[in-house]
Order: sequence, then C-alpha cells, then structure tokens
Amino acid sequence: MAKLPPHAQYPYQICVSGAAKGTTVKYAHNLAEQAGKRIAERGHITLTGSTTGLPDYAAGGAKQVGGVSIGFSPASSRRDHVKSYQLPTKNYDSILCTGFDYTGRDLLLIRSADAVVMIGGRIGTLQEFAVAFEEKTPIGIVAGSGGVSDSIKEVLKAAKRNRHTVLFNDDPAKLVDDLIKILDKKYKE
Repeated sequence: MAKLPPHAQYPYQICVSGAAKGTTVKYAHNLAEQAGKRIAERGHITLTGSTTGLPDYAAGGAKQVGGVSIGFSPASSRRDHVKSYQLPTKNYDSILCTGFDYTGRDLLLIRSADAVVMIGGRIGTLQEFAVAFEEKTPIGIVAGSGGVSDSIKEVLKAAKRNRHTVLFNDDPAKLVDDLIKILDKKYKE
C-alpha cells in the first residue's frame, strides 16, 4: 500500500456504490474491481454496502492487492446478514451490521465516506448519490458504466444544481486518483 501524505491522519474511506444485480453487474464488474484495487493501492479503505454485485467486486479488488474493505450491512446481525439478506462476507475485513435495512444503511455508509465512486447502479445507487450530493461529499461517476450512473448529468441538469463535487471519467483508477487529490486538498487546509 502507498504511504499516506503527511496531512492525512488516517486513510480515506472511499465508498464504491453500484448495482447489486442486473445488467450493469455483468458489464461493469471489472470497473468496480479496478476501483477497489486503486483505492487500496493508494493506501485507503474501500467502503461498500456489503452486498452482492458491483460493491462486492470492488471489495474483492481491494482484497486482491492487500487492501482493507469494510461493509455496511442492512442487517442487524451477522446471522441475518448471511441468512435473511443472503449477503456476502468473503471480501470484507469487517462488516458493520446497522440494523436499519437498506435505506438506513445507505445513509450511514455515505456519511462515513470521505468520497464516493458510483458505477452503474439502480435506485439504491441513486439514493446514495443523493445523500452524498446533499452532504457535499466528493462523488466520482464512472462514465459509460450503465444504470443510473449514465443519467446523473440529466438529474443534475433537471435539479438545476451545481456539480461542484461531481466528477466524470470512464477510467475508475483515474477517477479514484482525482477524488484523492480533492480530499488531499480538503484535509490539507
């Protein structure tokens, strides 16, 4: 893992948000894996909703290069995470069981993140985007990854809101690097 800059007291926690299932998982799983790898290579922590699909691929990417991944579960216990929700555990160093189902889990996940990488996605990913946007958390959208990610520019235009913290790039590694630059500047001041 990379050495952190002197001003960083701890590694950044970067969330990877994306579809748990559907067509974007089939076509964008490699993008999610690349994002998780790059977060870990840069010495930071990958956060996800500890679900299947793209978030799990991102966590797996982080683990492949010796990184740390933390999942936020909608379940109230590890047993419920596995048995009731039927969610994965293999790619996670730690899973925080929120007990708040998906909606509450999403809020805690995004509020715990220093930045968010959005890949593909469906309605839950859109919810995570909205929370991150309102919280002014830097957001990186992997352009061309399908799902709701490809509609974010239209959402921002319709909402008539400034894109001050929303970046677009089709290369997940470059997107992660750009988000880290923003965080370095933010925390250096």
